[in-house]
Amino acid sequence: MTIPFPFTAVVGQDDLRLALLLNAVSPAVGGVLVRGEKGTAKSTAVRALSALLPAVAVVPGCRFSCDPAAPDPACPDGPHEPGGGADRPARMVELPVGASEDRLVGALDIERALAEGVKAFEPGLLADAHRGILYVDEVNLLHDHLVDLLLDAAAMGASYVEREGVSVRHAARFLLVGTMNPEEGELRPQLLDRFGLTVEVAASREPEQRVEVVRRRLAYDDDPDGFAARWAEEEAAVRQRIVAARRLLPEVRLGDGALRQIAATCAAFEVDGMRADIVMARTATALAAWAGRTDVLAEDVRQAALLALPHRRRRNPFDAPGLDEDKLDDTLEQYAGDDDGGEDDPDPDGPGGGGGGPRPDDGPQGGGDTAARPEAGEGGEPQASGAREQAAAPAAEPFRTKALSVPGIGEGAAGRRSRARTEHGRTTGATRPRGTLTKLHLAATVRAAAPHQRARGRSGRGLVIRRDDLRQATREGREGNLVLFVVDASGSMAARQRMGAVKGAVLSLLLDAYQRRDKVGLVTFRGAAAEVALPPTSSVDAAAARLGSLPTGGRTPLAAGLLRAHEVLRVERLRDPARRALVVVVTDGRATDGGVARSASGRGGGRATGGTEPVAQAGRAARLFAADGVASVVVDCESGPVRLGLAGQLAGELGGTAVTLDGLRADSIAGLVRDVQGTQRTPGRAA
Repeated sequence: MTIPFPFTAVVGQDDLRLALLLNAVSPAVGGVLVRGEKGTAKSTAVRALSALLPAVAVVPGCRFSCDPAAPDPACPDGPHEPGGGADRPARMVELPVGASEDRLVGALDIERALAEGVKAFEPGLLADAHRGILYVDEVNLLHDHLVDLLLDAAAMGASYVEREGVSVRHAARFLLVGTMNPEEGELRPQLLDRFGLTVEVAASREPEQRVEVVRRRLAYDDDPDGFAARWAEEEAAVRQRIVAARRLLPEVRLGDGALRQIAATCAAFEVDGMRADIVMARTATALAAWAGRTDVLAEDVRQAALLALPHRRRRNPFDAPGLDEDKLDDTLEQYAGDDDGGEDDPDPDGPGGGGGGPRPDDGPQGGGDTAARPEAGEGGEPQASGAREQAAAPAAEPFRTKALSVPGIGEGAAGRRSRARTEHGRTTGATRPRGTLTKLHLAATVRAAAPHQRARGRSGRGLVIRRDDLRQATREGREGNLVLFVVDASGSMAARQRMGAVKGAVLSLLLDAYQRRDKVGLVTFRGAAAEVALPPTSSVDAAAARLGSLPTGGRTPLAAGLLRAHEVLRVERLRDPARRALVVVVTDGRATDGGVARSASGRGGGRATGGTEPVAQAGRAARLFAADGVASVVVDCESGPVRLGLAGQLAGELGGTAVTLDGLRADSIAGLVRDVQGTQRTPGRAA
C-alpha cells in the first residue's frame, strides 16, 4: 500500500489546508472545490487528508459502512442489530472522470429482479465513500448528469437508485472534494454553488518556498516510509485537534451579532439565494471549534466569507471569482455586534493565512480609444499600402442567440446542442444488449418473452424470463459539439463600432456554447496569414479572453483562415472522433489576399500565387468543408447601404447558412433556420 504524502508536510497552500480541515471538523460545511493550475499539490493535499481522519466504527460485513451505534434502518444489507462494531480507517474514494452512472450510484441486476423477484444490488462509489472522502479530480470534466447525482447525494446524505420500478436507497454522507484546472473549462454556476467552499491555489513565486517544495518531494520519493516517520508527530497532533474540534463543535455559540454580519455580507455582495448564508454560518462555527473557542468572532465570519463567497459572486462564466476585501471589512465593521466579539479588529490574514481574495482578471481588456496605431508591416510582413493596425475594440453587450445545431444524430459527449444517441434522454426504441444490460426496455422485454411462456412451463403469475429476452433501451438526447470560430480581423472589419458589435456577437455565441457544454476553438485571419488563437478547448472563458485582445487591421486572407480552420478540424477528428463540429465564420465575405495557408500535412505553405483571385481561392477552400459534410454558419458582418452579398456566396460554397448580426438574436423577427440541416437545400440564404 502506498504511503500518502504527509498533510502537514505540504508547503504553503494555507487556504487549501484550512478548507479541508474545516470540512473534516464539520462535513455539513458542504465540501471543497479546489481551483488552480496544474502542479499545485491539489491532489496531494486531498489524498493526504484521509490519513488524518479518525477511524470509523462499522457493522461487520455491511457493504454500506453502517454505524453500529445507529445503523441505517433502510440499509440494503440490514436490518442490523445495535452494537458489536469494528473500527476501520476512513476511506478516500476517487471518482474517475470516465465513470458510468452505475459505477457511481450502484447497479441493480434487472435480470434477477424480473426472473427471481429479488433486489440484487451492487454498491457503487457513493456507498464506498459513506463516512469518508469522495474525491473527484478534474470535476469540471465530469459529465453533467454525474455531477448532478453526486451533489444531490451530498446534499441529501443518501443515494437513490431507480430502475424500471425497482428502487434502492442507502445512506451516503461523505466529505466531497473536487479539483479542477479552470483552463480546461468551468463548472456551471448552479454546480459551483453546491460546493460549500472554494479555494484558489497557485504555485509560489518565492524561490525559497519552491526550493523547499522540491526538497520535500524528492525526500518523499526516495524514502516514503522514512519521510512519513519524520512527520508522524505533526500528523498525530493535527489528528487529535480534529477529534477535539469535532467534540467541541456542538457547544460553539453562533450569536445574533455574527448572524447579522453573515447576512449583511451576503446581501452586500449580492449573492443569490440563501445557501451562502448557511454555508458561512457552518464554516464560521467550524472555524471557532478549530481554534478551540465556543464563540464565533468577527474574524471567523471574515475567513468564512473568503472561503464561501468568491465562487458565488460570478455573474457570467467569464467573470473571475474574487471578493473585494475592503468592502468585506467595511461591512463587518458596520454590522459588528456586542455579543460575538465584533469589537475586535478582524485578522487581515485570518486563521491559516489569508487568501480567497480577488484575483486579477487574466483576460486582456479592451484598449478603449487610446490605441497606438503603428504602420502595419513594421517588423513583420508587408501590409497593403496605407493599412494600419488598430488596438482591440471592446465587445458590445452580449445577447441571447438563436439555437444552432449540427444535422443528423451523433454519438458524442453529453451536452445540450445537437441530437445524439446518449445514455440519458427520451427512449426511442429497443435493441439486444451488447454486454451488460444497463437500460432495460421493459415493454420490449415482455413482448420478447411472452410468446415462449407455455413452452417454458410457466405455471405461476410471473413471467419466465431468459437472457435472450432482455432488451436494451435506445435513447436520444443532446450532445456537445466543437464550435470553431473563424473570425475576420482584417481592415475591412476595423471600424471600432462595427468590430465591437462583431465581438459582442461572438461573445454571445461563446456564452451559448458554455451553456450547451461545447468545446470551442478560435481561428483569426488578418494581414497576410491566419493563426489559431485558441486550440479546441473546454475553457470558453479562455476564448473570450483571446477575443477581447484581438486587434484588427491589414488585408483579408479569407482562404488562409478557412484552410487553417480545416486543418484544426482534421487534427481534432483524430483526437476526438465522436465529437462533431460546427464552424462559425464571422466575416463580411471580402477576400483581398491569398494569405499563407497550411497544407493537409500541416506544413506551412508559401504565399498563394498563380494569379488566382483571392475570392475564388476562398471559394475553393470553403468547398473543402462542404465535401467533408461539416456544418457551418456564416455571420454576415457587411454593413452600409451598398452590400456585395459576398458572405452569402461564401455560405453557399460552405454548404451552410448565412445570418446577419441582427438575425443572430433570439428575439429577432428575421427567420433564421434553427438547425443547420436545411442548409444544403437553401445554400447561402441570409437571415
